[in-house]
Amino acid sequence: MKENKGNPLHLSSLNHISLVCISVDESTQFYQNVLGFVPVRRPGSFKFDGAWLFGHGIGIHLLQSEDPECVPKKTVINPKDNHISFQCENMGVVEKKLGEMGIEYVRQRVEEGGVNVDQLFFHDPDGFMVEICNCDNLPVIPLTGEMVRSCSRINLQQMLQQQQIHVPVQP
Repeated sequence: MKENKGNPLHLSSLNHISLVCISVDESTQFYQNVLGFVPVRRPGSFKFDGAWLFGHGIGIHLLQSEDPECVPKKTVINPKDNHISFQCENMGVVEKKLGEMGIEYVRQRVEEGGVNVDQLFFHDPDGFMVEICNCDNLPVIPLTGEMVRSCSRINLQQMLQQQQIHVPVQP
């Protein structure tokens, strides 16, 4: 196998995130009706309740908690907490729809070099944070090069190869 220092595990993409839920049904409805995910077939050999959904190039695997009473549920929306982020086409439309759905959110703006990125943060039914942004406005600039790309058009592996960037493996 050819050595690949910029991608030592030869990863090709993000496949899915997995979330433990108080109610798989309630979370499935949220990811379908709010974020537009579609339920997909889940292996029948699993001996626990769950659901698989797919959308926007990523899978979300919902797992029923073995003890729903003990699942900690976050109530304060903290943009510095763990979250998954989705790029959108129109922040105004997203903000209006969240309001119509009665979903509480926090709005933030990032300003960098004259570029503005708007962000909306809110929780799923279990308190996992979701961000919707127009992050594609912010260019991705490697620390060791001059190539500038937008997030949706970046292929990190190609960029590393073009820049001949060596990413050291931590001991």
